[in-house]
Amino acid sequence: MFERFTGDSRTAVTMAQEEARMLRHGEVDTGHLMLGLLTSGPDGPVAGGPGARALRSLGLTSEVLRPLVGREIDGLDPDALAAIGIDLDAVRQATEASFGPGALEGRTGPVKSGHLKFTSEAKKTLELSLRVAIKNKQRFICDGHILLALLMLPDSTATRALRAAQTDLDALKEAAEREIAAIAA
Repeated sequence: MFERFTGDSRTAVTMAQEEARMLRHGEVDTGHLMLGLLTSGPDGPVAGGPGARALRSLGLTSEVLRPLVGREIDGLDPDALAAIGIDLDAVRQATEASFGPGALEGRTGPVKSGHLKFTSEAKKTLELSLRVAIKNKQRFICDGHILLALLMLPDSTATRALRAAQTDLDALKEAAEREIAAIAA
């Protein structure tokens, strides 16, 4: 399957691992894949493919989404805590003021170098990206296919972060499809 990945999709997967390390997470999740799409964009090491362009066309950047992915994956649900009167941001600030940055993440040492394990949802996303490409009769898997696959998982970390950023998911899907069609033509 990976032989079908274009340069932008390979870079996005590699950058997803870097995002996971930077956020001090021990494995790569769908949120990291989404951030990897953006990190491989104009601020990143390559120009970015259709997925990165679709995200940026809706004003989404890694700076906007990274805090949402970071808070989502650390296992604390800010909405659920708010429902019982706990302000997660205030708790996080107080904890980090006392114990240092990342204290709620439970990691005190560096995240391991080398390849990080992918969650089952992240693996499913990569498999779905192949299905999206095949459905579109395309012999390659670009970062736009990865984005469309991410959008197929409504309860993933990535889609929850997109919803938290008040993203119109249908508009994002349409933008990704347009960008893919433009490179396939």
